[in-house]
Amino acid sequence: MHGASPRPRSRRGLAALGIGAAFALVPALTSAAAAPSAPAAPGGGGATPVQLLAVNDLHGNLDAVEGPAGSVTRTGPDGKPETVQAGGVPRLATLLDRSRADARATSRGTQSLTVAAGDMIGGSPLLSAAFHDEPTVEALETMGLDVSSVGNHEFDEGPDELLRMKRGGCHPKDGCAVEGKRYDGTSFPYLAANVHRKKESARKPLLPPYWVKKLPNGERIGFIGLTTKDTPSAVSRSMTEDLSFEDEVRTIDRYAEALDRKGVKAVVTLLHEGGDRAGKEFDADCDAKGPASELTGRIKGIASKASPKVDLFVSGHSHEPYVCTVKDPAGQPRKVTQAASFGRTYTDLRLSLDPGGEVVRRSVSARNHVVTRDTPEQPAVSRVVEKWRDRSAKMANEPVGHVSADIPGRGSDAVETPLGDVLTDGQVEATRGAGADLALLNWGGMRADLVHKASGKEGEGVVTYGEAFQVQPFDNPLVTMTLTGEQLVQVLREQFSGTNENSTYPQVLQLSDALRYEADLSRKGADRLLSGTVRVKGKPVDPDGKYRVTVNDFLAQGGNGFPTLREGTERVNSGRDLGAFVDYLKKNTSPANPLARPEANRITFR
Repeated sequence: MHGASPRPRSRRGLAALGIGAAFALVPALTSAAAAPSAPAAPGGGGATPVQLLAVNDLHGNLDAVEGPAGSVTRTGPDGKPETVQAGGVPRLATLLDRSRADARATSRGTQSLTVAAGDMIGGSPLLSAAFHDEPTVEALETMGLDVSSVGNHEFDEGPDELLRMKRGGCHPKDGCAVEGKRYDGTSFPYLAANVHRKKESARKPLLPPYWVKKLPNGERIGFIGLTTKDTPSAVSRSMTEDLSFEDEVRTIDRYAEALDRKGVKAVVTLLHEGGDRAGKEFDADCDAKGPASELTGRIKGIASKASPKVDLFVSGHSHEPYVCTVKDPAGQPRKVTQAASFGRTYTDLRLSLDPGGEVVRRSVSARNHVVTRDTPEQPAVSRVVEKWRDRSAKMANEPVGHVSADIPGRGSDAVETPLGDVLTDGQVEATRGAGADLALLNWGGMRADLVHKASGKEGEGVVTYGEAFQVQPFDNPLVTMTLTGEQLVQVLREQFSGTNENSTYPQVLQLSDALRYEADLSRKGADRLLSGTVRVKGKPVDPDGKYRVTVNDFLAQGGNGFPTLREGTERVNSGRDLGAFVDYLKKNTSPANPLARPEANRITFR
């Protein structure tokens, strides 16, 4: 779910120590222009300066995402928050080139590596998803990515497809993306330290648990890569039912010890698990009231408990940019960073290695930089993107609907969104034949906003198939099931309880027009739902009554902490979410009758 080409490459060999063979990497292309620099890392006699450029949660967004989901809020020149649009991998590549050049100019002999913390593919727009994310892999290689951990969305199509993405080969059902041209896999290592098949030992990960980079002077840096242990609840259960996802701290400790035994003293963890920061500005001080005082979420606890042999954490998953400091179990400070999703920012980390190969902790500095829209595009990456755009253009540019204004979804701060209302209404309309009374949609099931501004030559207010696909890229099957009124109320309670009670990420379900309820967020857990206010088609819900409810198959399998949906009976597969959305736009909008922005008033919060 949440759902090859000729590619001439200039490659240079790298000796990979530990687990894995040599991996080919693309040399960095440099630009004469300077980028905003991170503070220079203090070194000293014999110190080796190192730069890490970090990204995460690209989700195949080779182009900048339009609307709120593609924006970044930062501190403006007047000290007040300002919002700017950001993103685009060719622009990101330009800024990475500039940052590499700046690091070399700041400290001669700087060794620069580009790393990623998962979800680089999966949930992608049509430009990449139409070719099973092979375009994104090629763009990342051209950009100079050295190593990446897996994230939950790397498992959207199951472990075998992930292994194909790493090793190469044409898609087993759709064949080669370009006829007669075999996809050759990633030139960078994918790491999955805490993932193994259930029939095999946890000591045999699905992909290598770590990768070691040997620097020209003989020093080594080890990278441990892993995803959140909650991956099974974040993708379709059918895609991960044969896999185990081990505890993050225990996994990190195991491989930090293994690296130490090999004499690797500098260790970085690439972890696809994140948190949230206080305030809207991405550049706000995370340590304003003490180490990581403004950081919440699972990453904070993991980074505080994992082995002191790990020198810093590059994280992902929550899509929120931050640079924070935690205390490790030995009481020493270490950085925890994350860039914004969709290529909106990147993190520039600078550090020094002492002559013994240890990271000088006091030397570590980090800063997130916005990939602003006025950045010129890096030519090599731009050529890759445009090559694949030409191949998908006919399908992507087909008009499927019209809107009269922006309809926020993914980027909205509200828990009920205007676009969520549109999507669920469309799902009810598409599944009337299965008896649907109402529909529910997880917040993560919509990946973008609908914007009024034209993204190409289609004209303002026109929704193209490519834009609709970007909203619902997983093309999930829809399941219509019967729930009792009591079960329906329990599902609504689960938005605020169980695994969702302290969730960093919003889990309030989007809901179709037939459903209404009130919630009191001053209460705790399941009591936040005011059960007596739940109404279906204007009538109080009957605990013993039966209601036909449509959800995507991810929710139908209990995803995102909604186990009661697994109890639904009389299940009928009734189309797919993307098709329902496109059909709804085609049937209910026109140039003379564009879709207005819904009020998003189906949930009342007290």
